[in-house]
Amino acid sequence: MTRAYRAEPVDAVVVDEILDLARRGPSAGKTDSLQFLVLDGADVARYWDTTLPVDTRPSFPWPQLLDAPVLVIPWVEPGAYVRRYREADKARTGLGDGQDAWSVPYWWVDGGAAAMTILLAAADAGLGALLFGLFEHEDDVRNEFGVPDGFRAIGTISLGHPAPGRPSMSAGRKRPPFDTVVHRGDW
Repeated sequence: MTRAYRAEPVDAVVVDEILDLARRGPSAGKTDSLQFLVLDGADVARYWDTTLPVDTRPSFPWPQLLDAPVLVIPWVEPGAYVRRYREADKARTGLGDGQDAWSVPYWWVDGGAAAMTILLAAADAGLGALLFGLFEHEDDVRNEFGVPDGFRAIGTISLGHPAPGRPSMSAGRKRPPFDTVVHRGDW
């Protein structure tokens, strides 16, 4: 994950190619509620002004993250899944009864798959990328950029040309060995 960027633009064609791949990912019932808010230029500064007050920036641990020239926010609409599963071909599932009917909220699954596709496609294009949470700023970002009510943000993905930077503290954590997480035939 890239937390330091060079202040160098990313070709819009490359960004569009990445997003075209991401929009083709899984979509439960072909609901296709996924939307992408793409910020570049002055809109990146608006994003940071909305989510990271200027007076807190001196203590922000990743100052070069603010140099990312592109931010992508994938949004999903949970209500679209409920409406889709009320349609005749899906009604028998009972998932059209409401969001609580979903034991696994597939809007998050589909949105997560899109986010992962963006991260992988960015790496394939030679770009750095980072998925980070909006947390308490989701409504602020929604209001600032005119995102309709009913949509939920997966997170924010920064894209750009990597600059040298220090690794995060969690980067040193080892992943579990392969044979402890892959179970064949039974657990």
